[in-house]
Amino acid sequence: MRFTALPVVLLAGLVLSGCGFSSNRDRVAAQQPSRETTSSVARSLAPMPAANVGTAAPQAAPPQEMLAWAGPVPEPQAFAPVARTAGMPVPSERPIALLAPENPAIEEAPPRRGQIYSHRFRDAKPINFGSRSPRKLAVHGVDVSRWQGEINWTKLRTQGANFAYIKATDGGDHLDPMFKKNWRRAKEAGLKRGAYHFFYWCRTAGEQADWFIRNVPREASALPPVIDVEWNGESSCKRRPSRERVLEKMQVFMDKLERHYGQRPIIYTAPDFYRDNLKGAFPNHPFWLRSVAAHPSKVYPGRKWLFWQYSGSGLSHGVDGRIDLNVFHGSEDEWHSWVAAGSRLASRD
Repeated sequence: MRFTALPVVLLAGLVLSGCGFSSNRDRVAAQQPSRETTSSVARSLAPMPAANVGTAAPQAAPPQEMLAWAGPVPEPQAFAPVARTAGMPVPSERPIALLAPENPAIEEAPPRRGQIYSHRFRDAKPINFGSRSPRKLAVHGVDVSRWQGEINWTKLRTQGANFAYIKATDGGDHLDPMFKKNWRRAKEAGLKRGAYHFFYWCRTAGEQADWFIRNVPREASALPPVIDVEWNGESSCKRRPSRERVLEKMQVFMDKLERHYGQRPIIYTAPDFYRDNLKGAFPNHPFWLRSVAAHPSKVYPGRKWLFWQYSGSGLSHGVDGRIDLNVFHGSEDEWHSWVAAGSRLASRD
């Protein structure tokens, strides 16, 4: 059956009109936000603003929800007058970064320097050193071994022992039986302390250095190690090497200790051994000099020194019997600086 032209035209127009409406709806849907969100994203409770599409009437937005921490949300006032102040604008509230925390952290104060106790020792055989008396120096100390027995380190410190050198080892196989106890208790009492080794001329320097390192802890707070070199008639070793051999053995021992402890060893000696072997030697090492009858400048002319052992007959509360007394060559401030610098400062004349 044949159709007339007019119905065909009308039918085509209706089909095209329907397609146009469908494409408009697709465009509007594409501008709407997706309602598909993950569980980790909270959906906004605020209404989305209505979009003007074609000639459709605007839809009224539902009332905004009241926030728990504030009053009603103010309506935007895009054209409200704004008060301006000349110069840099000042914020109405303090920036968050400047607000103090509820529990501010307290910075730890730097460690305080140890108290220096003045000299209160007595002497069983006092010596008058004249105008260069060790009493005029600020920082006194002691050296001890097994022969002092049990020591009350707290009492000893208040008598003026601000530092202590403690005998650790002899030769290559002997450990002072009181070393570990004295080492621990001296620190507990607040003394600065170091260890010393009595050098035997009948053992190799390497063996003796290894023995000392095996028994003396490496601690940052400890004073530099000491090598005690002297002629000792009471020792089982009666050998007296040549000056060249003495200096060679000492150098080997001290180098090994310096590598291990990171501190240059101090040389302790007595007048006769110094005269025979050490005059003019080791200019870059600090010296601890025994001189119980005169000032070191008279007994060791031209030698710089760091410590002076001025008595072998000292008396003090906290110790039964006699004790060696020593003094640091410098002021109280110089003592603290020397200790803080790792005990590396050069000795003084």
